[in-house]
Amino acid sequence: MNANAHPDTGFVVCIRNDDYEFDLALNKVYRVLPDDSAARSGWIRIVDETGEDYLYPGEFFQAVDVSQVEGLRGAA
Repeated sequence: MNANAHPDTGFVVCIRNDDYEFDLALNKVYRVLPDDSAARSGWIRIVDETGEDYLYPGEFFQAVDVSQVEGLRGAA
């Protein structure tokens, strides 16, 4: 797994949802909740579509730089 696949805090986009189709929406941006123990094991904690926070495999997500997204929104 790429070390930059997900940050300890910040935002990620869902790129896979195998076996979690009802809990994770593909291409949706999620806020990462800090969880050092989970991160060391390659997992990521987010608030999913159920409204609760759960752990998911880190390879299901790609880090997102929201400052770039916000800049694009202002340019439109």
